[in-house]
Amino acid sequence: MSSAIPTSTEKDALLRAGIDRSLRHPVMFFLTSGAAWLAVSIILGVISSAKVHSPGFLDSCSWLTYGRTQAAHLNALVYGWGFQAAFGVIIWLMSRLSRQECRAAGLILTAGHVWNFGISIGLIGILSGYSTGMPWMEFPVFAWPVMLFGYFAIVIWSFIQFKVRPDGPVYISQWYLMAAMIWFPWVFITANILLHIIPGNPVMAAGINAWYKSAIIFLFFTPVALGTAFYLTPKVTGRPIHSYSLAKLGFWSLAIVMPWAGMQKLTGAPIPYFLPYVGAAATVLFFIPAFTAAVNILRTAMASGDVVNNSPTLRFTMAGVIGLIVMGTAAVFLNLPGSTLRYSQFSLSGYGFEILSIYAFFSFVMFGAIYFIVPRITRREWLSRRLIKFHFFISIYGIVLIALVAIFGGIQQGVGQEEFNISWTDSALRAFPYAWAMTIAWCAILLSNFFFFMHLLVMWMRLGRRSSHPTLLISDHGHSPHGEEGDIDTGGPGTASAAAH
Repeated sequence: MSSAIPTSTEKDALLRAGIDRSLRHPVMFFLTSGAAWLAVSIILGVISSAKVHSPGFLDSCSWLTYGRTQAAHLNALVYGWGFQAAFGVIIWLMSRLSRQECRAAGLILTAGHVWNFGISIGLIGILSGYSTGMPWMEFPVFAWPVMLFGYFAIVIWSFIQFKVRPDGPVYISQWYLMAAMIWFPWVFITANILLHIIPGNPVMAAGINAWYKSAIIFLFFTPVALGTAFYLTPKVTGRPIHSYSLAKLGFWSLAIVMPWAGMQKLTGAPIPYFLPYVGAAATVLFFIPAFTAAVNILRTAMASGDVVNNSPTLRFTMAGVIGLIVMGTAAVFLNLPGSTLRYSQFSLSGYGFEILSIYAFFSFVMFGAIYFIVPRITRREWLSRRLIKFHFFISIYGIVLIALVAIFGGIQQGVGQEEFNISWTDSALRAFPYAWAMTIAWCAILLSNFFFFMHLLVMWMRLGRRSSHPTLLISDHGHSPHGEEGDIDTGGPGTASAAAH
């Protein structure tokens, strides 16, 4: 005779289902609108890179000059795609790890529209000629308070959920996500106040802008991606994190070192002499948290090699972790004072590092999270494994090509700038072949993300396939090797500790 009292496993399944149901609309809104902005960003990236090697391309439209499209391309990538993907992942992960249903889905959804309104007016301002001229802060001044209000309205509920969570351990994923949610408003408010409300010396304004851009990479995108990877890897493999002590070392080294990075971009400027060298040293030392986190995650995943090969979530996540290692290596290579820093300071290499950080590392981990989260909140599975494979391989080839040609093409540019017997125009011409390669790569990435976006829309409309197994990259599997959560339709057994340890 069956008992009427639910077992702990059944209670866990009901709780997970309740969390997923409460967050379905805001999470899907952030992920889908983020994917749409990613497509917009890539289109603008194609236009701006094409203008480097073909200046006459679309020259009849004043809104589509190189300066405007390049700035709009990066801002759409950072604030349209990057932040919205982070919002969707943060609110879902914090609810799952705090074991709390969302009680404010409508308010979060409204705040998401406010954030998108801020991005829209900001991009219109850039393209119409009202840019501030500050990298990653080109939006007209009136846009940043709108975005700040939207940000607080989105994340405040995750803080509340963390506060009222049941007694228990604080997982390493929560450490990273909470840190990112706290660090961003500190960086955002500080930079905007010092640059727009109480502006000072223009040289120091350039230094603050460089610090802001570095902080967004290292103190927001990096901890969000690492917190997500530390959740997904144990969850899908069903194995605990390789070393919790190593995970804490990576977190604290990131927190202590990376707020000092950024000022190296002003080497040689009339500012206090030590600031650029402190910034260069901090950026070089990024290799420590990057390497410790990457080794920890990869050692966890290596224990389940077949799952990594077959799971879309782990395949994208591990590609992102490898991107983190490359990013840490590039941080060392491009910021050595007296050596490569003078070549990368005013060249295409800086753009290559930004794309490496946002796309090769952060975005690949976000793609992995999307392939894991979306089936659980829509109660459907992905329609086509072929589209997932296409998205993965074209994205890999495209982003590797962009990062390589931008970084090494930028170094060639910098070498030409240092040769005083060569004109600035001639040194800039060295980037033309690399610009052609970047245009082709962005076109390929645009194609892969078009199919990804359509795939995501199908899932939002709940037209995905019903299945007792998750989507794997093999056609025949008789069990569910997708972690302990099991069947997405019945909410099979799972443990909270495996999710983040």
